[in-house]
Amino acid sequence: MIDQTFAQQFAADWIDSWNSHELGRILAHYEDDFEMSSPYIPQIAGELSGTLRGKTAVGAYWSKALELIPNLHFELITTLVGVDSITLYYKGAQGRLVAEVLHLGSNQKVTKAYSHYGV
Repeated sequence: MIDQTFAQQFAADWIDSWNSHELGRILAHYEDDFEMSSPYIPQIAGELSGTLRGKTAVGAYWSKALELIPNLHFELITTLVGVDSITLYYKGAQGRLVAEVLHLGSNQKVTKAYSHYGV
């Protein structure tokens, strides 16, 4: 079970990591073989399934995204806690609303991540 204190600390550090634009710091939240799904993966990474696996593939995708949006800044709105997952609801690029569902393993690192964007 994930407790509120851990979830709040994880969320704050995750947002700070993204706002730092330091890829290594961002990836530190994730397992080496984690899975990432996003509707932007086909456009930016060319993977039509919308899903990437592993830090190398996802790191390349995020690196390209950070190059495309050099002023990227996230603003946390709220954190939702599940049994073994955290959902971060935040303002992303250009103020667009995002819900990031992060499933965590036993070592409290992300094993699966799903991005959802407001329309």
